[in-house]
Amino acid sequence: MKRLAKWRLFSLFAMMALILSACSGKPYLSTLKPAGEVAQTQFDLMVLSTVIMVGVIAVVTVIFFIVVFKFRRKDDRIPKQVEGSHKLEIIWTVIPILLLLILAVPTVSATFKLADVSPMEKKNEEGKTDALVVNVRANLYWWEFEYPNQEIITGQELVVPTDEKVYFNLIASDVKHSFWIPAVGGKLDTNTDNVNKFWLKFDSEKAADADNYFYGKCAELCGPSHALMDFKVKAVPRDEFDQWATAMAEVKEPKKAETDLAQAGQEVFNNSCIGCHAVTPANTAPEAARLAPNLTNFGDRDRIAGILDHTEEDLKDWLRDPETFKPGNKMTGTYGELSEEELDALTEYLMGLKVMEE
Repeated sequence: MKRLAKWRLFSLFAMMALILSACSGKPYLSTLKPAGEVAQTQFDLMVLSTVIMVGVIAVVTVIFFIVVFKFRRKDDRIPKQVEGSHKLEIIWTVIPILLLLILAVPTVSATFKLADVSPMEKKNEEGKTDALVVNVRANLYWWEFEYPNQEIITGQELVVPTDEKVYFNLIASDVKHSFWIPAVGGKLDTNTDNVNKFWLKFDSEKAADADNYFYGKCAELCGPSHALMDFKVKAVPRDEFDQWATAMAEVKEPKKAETDLAQAGQEVFNNSCIGCHAVTPANTAPEAARLAPNLTNFGDRDRIAGILDHTEEDLKDWLRDPETFKPGNKMTGTYGELSEEELDALTEYLMGLKVMEE
């Protein structure tokens, strides 16, 4: 009975693991749902390698059972010895080589294809690239995205056009991080002393299925809030991207508050926040790390601090005590405690920082 109870418990845990492994509140946060050219190439290589491995296991298993049942010992006679058989040695040497070639040829081809970032190095007459380039800077625990051609900077939410290659320069401000959009392509480290480069392509149909949002993660252990170092990717058609980039570039001065409450919030922001957070998208320090995320279009975003819902209540909770949500973040303790009136005013002002018309 005890053995039966153990097997029932094991079966229950196995079923729970199977069911829960499919649970996810975030669409397209899986490498098994490729949503771009790079992801599809990598997925195909995963499938190929898996098929080869399963095929080898299946063949070896079949041979094992054939040998066990057909050639099991029936008397005291010694079976025929095959050591030194050149024929067998050639067979079990050639077969692995062929399997490795089958896997190596597409892998090497894909490696060179995905490593080709030459278009981001070619400058036109204006000194810019024809390809879209994004400079990604990883920080504890947030992301900065700079568009050098468009001369704008934003934070936490990457905006990209669909169905075209987007090239990335990756660097870190403090410690090693890793830039990863699971559904769109493999991860690549962001280092403090060198720039890594690669490209991704976002499929428009898959983007539409995901409501134009993909999820990004930090894939390198970087501190106590590593698991909370998320960002969103908004993938839109090229014309919508151009509209967004133009609207961002047109912001030359901090947006003026439109209500009395927002005006009070702007004063709080100017006294407590503007030393770290910019509210204009211009790149004023190209070689230096900004201290905190750019908030020019904060009101247009879908998340607060990369992890919270974009609501006034969540924003107030974050401002009251950011350490509760992201332990070890650099915002904690940089400003004095805000009263509830100041929180209301600051929230009103921040939620009004928008560049896109609704």
